[in-house]
Amino acid sequence: MAASWRENLERLGLELPPVAAPAGAYIPALRSGALVYTSGQLPFVGGELTATGKVGAEVSLDQGREAAKYCALNALAAVGSVVDLDEVVRIVKVVGFVASAPGFNDQPLVINGASELLGEVFGAAGVHARSAVGVFELPRNTPVEVELIAEVR
Repeated sequence: MAASWRENLERLGLELPPVAAPAGAYIPALRSGALVYTSGQLPFVGGELTATGKVGAEVSLDQGREAAKYCALNALAAVGSVVDLDEVVRIVKVVGFVASAPGFNDQPLVINGASELLGEVFGAAGVHARSAVGVFELPRNTPVEVELIAEVR
């Protein structure tokens, strides 16, 4: 039998954080039918951003990947606020935004931090379609923001 998402998080030395409070007029996640859509999640750990600035300038590629991992973890917490994560059938889509310094074009490598975490947590059900987009600025000067769509039972 495959390990549960809880066992996989524990093996990775991670735990599901509390859901981040919205910074505007929106909710962290919304279920519509068999899909849960998350709002964009920032790389908060213990209420603090893991990094600030643009990837390719103040933030290294590795720091950006790590930030993307925490964005995905926060997105899972958002999904878990509307449905038990045991009900996740698969991660359908991930969209990642990378605040990028001029000339930085490795956004897919940054968002791999989120994609790899989802694969580690859910196995084959964590493999998803994805977009990785470079942007000039993100809220709170964060280097990465990630949203996802999960199919649930």
